[in-house]
Amino acid sequence: MNTAPDSPLRRVLDLLQALPEDGLDRVEALGEARELLDEALNEAMARAALEGASIRAVALRAGLSPNAVPPRLARTEPLQAYSTEDGRVIGASLERARYDAEQQRTPPPSATPPRFQKRRRTTGGTS
Repeated sequence: MNTAPDSPLRRVLDLLQALPEDGLDRVEALGEARELLDEALNEAMARAALEGASIRAVALRAGLSPNAVPPRLARTEPLQAYSTEDGRVIGASLERARYDAEQQRTPPPSATPPRFQKRRRTTGGTS
């Protein structure tokens, strides 16, 4: 278990050891702990996938549906560069990531994240 001072798991443990007594403060602290635990889970799933586990096996062990795993993998540091335009890591990109890791190659540069574009103004329309 990675409990380095800056790891999400270390921060979760610190939060849980110092839970406030006030109800709302406790809810806030537990919400923050949940987010950190999700981050740690995503990183662990990415590592397992890079080590050869299938997305289905990762999903089963994490208690998630197989469709929930690819977007989570795409948010992780090691697999972010291999995500598709819609923010998922698919089988082919996972194979490429495994190959690059095996060859000790750096991942391809990430595509620029999508930017919000305002809708163009139209005149008229329906009422």
